[in-house]
Amino acid sequence: MIPEKIGFIGLGLIGGSIAKTIHRIYPDIQLIAHDLNTTALRLAMEESVISHAFSDLSEDFAGCRYIFLCAPVQKNTEFLAKLSGFAGKNCIITDVGSVKSSIHESLPAELTPFFIGGHPMAGSEKNGYEHATPYLLENAYYILTPTPEVDTASVEEFRSFISSLGAITMVLDYQLHDFITASISHLPHILASSLVNLVQEIDDETQTMKKVAAGGFRDITRIASSSPVMWQQICLTNREQILKLITMFIHSLEKTRDFISESGSNELFDFFQSAKDYRDSLTITNAGPLPKVYEIYCDMVDEAGGIAALATILSSHGISIKNIGIIHNREFLDGVLHMEFYEEKARKKAVTLLRQYRYTVYE
Repeated sequence: MIPEKIGFIGLGLIGGSIAKTIHRIYPDIQLIAHDLNTTALRLAMEESVISHAFSDLSEDFAGCRYIFLCAPVQKNTEFLAKLSGFAGKNCIITDVGSVKSSIHESLPAELTPFFIGGHPMAGSEKNGYEHATPYLLENAYYILTPTPEVDTASVEEFRSFISSLGAITMVLDYQLHDFITASISHLPHILASSLVNLVQEIDDETQTMKKVAAGGFRDITRIASSSPVMWQQICLTNREQILKLITMFIHSLEKTRDFISESGSNELFDFFQSAKDYRDSLTITNAGPLPKVYEIYCDMVDEAGGIAALATILSSHGISIKNIGIIHNREFLDGVLHMEFYEEKARKKAVTLLRQYRYTVYE
């Protein structure tokens, strides 16, 4: 079933991208939005992505089949009480936060039969509607965490709709979701920021470390450039799982320290070999001991022959591709398609060429 009307509370990077995606695929669906950022609402109106903009929640939202909560994590819970009068047999409420426990545990009883939590695993270091893209969901994992009270038909309907936007849907228990994201997303951000702060603290007066920082340091700390407000709220709302993971990581780091302290040659080899094997098994890998990566990201609709057509364009102009693949988990990465080249000259030539063919390319 294609809904006639969908509402958005918050129209930043994620909310704006979902709205743009819906508008691209289903231009006849009426989209309305509430946001305190009047600039975002104005831009969305100018682009005809939304038909109505509201400075506050109004009865207009009661006619929506779906309402997307796209405000910061802690703010979303504040909207729940206001939305309780809108939810019902004909209105499903969802959110897009990367932490699910806080909102599930804050649900008013009357909302539990109509709430399906959501987490699109896509985004970037940038924020705001001006950076939203109609292809952000393409081939990205989109986790759904329905309450046990939601009927299976509504879950399947919403899952089908999200899949139609180009995403890969998964249904998980909300607590399992939070442990998984704490492991693969939240803890890495904390570690990256901790490493950056450590280097800043121990650097000399002329900032030698900052000047020569390259390769591995830049790769492993890139995500430390993300929004401090967002990560502050994530740590506060997923506190239990993150603390559990930090304790586990400290234990793991202490074991590694002991290997080094005791000159455990075999243990150290196994430590690095195990990490390499698992990392190399991921979808996209960067070969070599942290070499400079010549890569770009490109928006692309998931359709037969799409990658082949792009590869043909590059090869016909003498550009060799080192690695190419669809990005499924695009948190803090732009673009759907990842491409890696052997040299900077080839990368720059590919950017110019693909843009001439009207591809949207992110460097």
